[in-house]
Amino acid sequence: MLLEGKCAFVTGAGRGIGKGIALAFARQGCDVAVAARTEAEIKHTAGEVVSLGRRAVALRCDVADAADVRKAIDEALGAFGKIDILVNNAGYACFKPFMELDASEWRRTLDVNLTGAFNCIKAVLPSMIARGGGRIINISSVAGLRPIINQSAYCASKFGLNGLTYVLAMELRHYGIAVHSICPGGVDTQLSREAMPGRDKTHWLTPEDVAHAALYLATLSPRAATDEILIRRFDSVPIGG
Repeated sequence: MLLEGKCAFVTGAGRGIGKGIALAFARQGCDVAVAARTEAEIKHTAGEVVSLGRRAVALRCDVADAADVRKAIDEALGAFGKIDILVNNAGYACFKPFMELDASEWRRTLDVNLTGAFNCIKAVLPSMIARGGGRIINISSVAGLRPIINQSAYCASKFGLNGLTYVLAMELRHYGIAVHSICPGGVDTQLSREAMPGRDKTHWLTPEDVAHAALYLATLSPRAATDEILIRRFDSVPIGG
């Protein structure tokens, strides 16, 4: 198995992309700490990880709360003894014209999508540095690569997440820690269905498509670096095209 003996901490893992990644990792021998705000969902995902023959711990956690994150990371370290892979997937979306966006919606978007990743990375770094390595995978978006109308807050958070990824890839390589981002186009998840209820998602990506990319990064040779993976719908126009 490609991830035999590895341990991962995946946020937003109760459903959608996070759940897809947690299960993809478990199928390759990885133990998984499943973190999200909804207890019933993370317990269900953790149960599926266990059914695949791996260890799992379900951790109720709001990534926007730094104390909450530190507690969850400590519990995962207590259960597994280490965290080899951190996947920052927890996300929030509020799509509307900028003139209709209020301050609380703006703050929540950045608190979850950008500060949430900051909180998780800050909490996991001491243990990764002490062990001499690790891998951080940030789930960003094509909205972090190009402007999309009615997505000002979301774009701002994802552009910021990509910027954080690039800087940390340079700063943390000296500790043997690799940092990557995945930028998917439209993915058919509960989040996207709630944010864009009128859009036809027949040909959109699935969580499993993104999980496949995350698995590639998680198993990348230590001699190689992939800073960013862009995944778009097959029938969409390439970025810059």
